[in-house]
Amino acid sequence: MIYPLRHDFYMQLLKAILFILTTTLVLIVWGSFVSGHAQNRRFTTQPAPQAVEEPLYSEYKGIKIGMADSEVRARLGEPKELEDTQFFYVISERETAQIFFDQARKVKAISVDYIGEGSGAPECRAVMGLVVQPAADGSVYKLVRYPRYGYWVSYNRTAGALPIITVTIQKM
Repeated sequence: MIYPLRHDFYMQLLKAILFILTTTLVLIVWGSFVSGHAQNRRFTTQPAPQAVEEPLYSEYKGIKIGMADSEVRARLGEPKELEDTQFFYVISERETAQIFFDQARKVKAISVDYIGEGSGAPECRAVMGLVVQPAADGSVYKLVRYPRYGYWVSYNRTAGALPIITVTIQKM
């Protein structure tokens, strides 16, 4: 009497183990299929990134990375504020520029702020050469490095009714 009960128990246990193993295998195979399908869909529905090798925005009003501080003054005039490492210019009510210098008094960064719509700020595409989708709040940020030229360019637009657009060129 004990033998048939023990045999039935082991058979039930074996069936349960086989059921669990089979279910696990099916879930693994199904998960791999779904994951692979999702990855394929993700990669095929996203547009290919556009390669930009030549910077579209390499200067501001004739001011370039590496230019001497005397050349900056010759082009933009006397700055509104003057420090050892930077000049601050007020171009208009809606446009300001900061020019940063290294120890040799050469331009190492140019940062221009445009305030509000109608400020004359360039579009992101004109600066970056790429279409950048704004975030849900309307803000935009993109940075592209140009190692061949030794600098990077960034475009930043804040959200809100009075956006501030900052375009920066900085030596790497």
